[in-house]
Amino acid sequence: MSFFGRLKAGLGKTASRLTETITSVVTKKKLDQATLDDLLDALVMADLGMEASEKLIKNLKSKRFNSEVTEDEIKETLAEGVAEILAPVAIPLTPDPNRTPFVVLMVGVNGSGKTTTAGKLAELWQSEGKTVIMAAADTFRAAAIDQLKLWGDRTGTEVIHGAPGGDAAAIAYQGLEKAIHASADILIIDTAGRLQAKQELMDELAKISRVLGKKDIDAPHATILVLDGTVGQNAISQVKAFHEATPLTGLIVTKLDGSARGGIVVALAEQFGFPLHAVGVGESKDDLKPFEALDFGRALAGIDDNAADAD
Repeated sequence: MSFFGRLKAGLGKTASRLTETITSVVTKKKLDQATLDDLLDALVMADLGMEASEKLIKNLKSKRFNSEVTEDEIKETLAEGVAEILAPVAIPLTPDPNRTPFVVLMVGVNGSGKTTTAGKLAELWQSEGKTVIMAAADTFRAAAIDQLKLWGDRTGTEVIHGAPGGDAAAIAYQGLEKAIHASADILIIDTAGRLQAKQELMDELAKISRVLGKKDIDAPHATILVLDGTVGQNAISQVKAFHEATPLTGLIVTKLDGSARGGIVVALAEQFGFPLHAVGVGESKDDLKPFEALDFGRALAGIDDNAADAD
């Protein structure tokens, strides 16, 4: 199955909510205000957020109001509207070759898929011929260190680590020293999953950034928040809290396979405008792909796209 096919399948629960509403309301010949109100409710319930939902309905109204419409026409118009919101943030994560080592700091709450995403990025960049080093700065869980080491073994990537319970900032600093000494292209730093309400853990992130800055004033060059696509509106508060602790440069959304809350991607784009580098729909390296706005819009609207699906 193509990546679009997996994305469409992953967003199936979200799309089915919208499709059911579209099917139920498009029983009238014309798109009237009552129908638009029902569609707005469906978009908000799918976690697209009020601002983005209102923008989509306004777009739909300007193009189709009091016109005869079919289900497919509504889906196409919604998909195009979603793509317009998402297109400005669909920016791949491309390491700057003029900044070596390019330091990527991975942050997020427990269970967001942060360590797995770090491993997938290492595998991707290694396959492109870049030299990558990873630092296991999640010192709270021995399992996290072991997981990153497994990704290191799998991808041929050196992993800098210490004992569980050690100083996370020190591990990050050692990783940067090693990457500089080895003339590595990229350093990926995995950090402990933390709840945004735990201030001492958020303070630790700020400390890691400060310590890296002592070795390279511009480091980290990218601070990526990894978000679990199933958490819905809670992702909004996560973005706010992490950005306050250490300024974010971009987002990666994982676990969109099987989420009924895939619309949160649209809400994040509308509210924050951070680059959305990639989305994940599974565990393998091929299940993390650069974000494509139109593909996402069509998958979210439940549009069958056999051409894309056959890629």
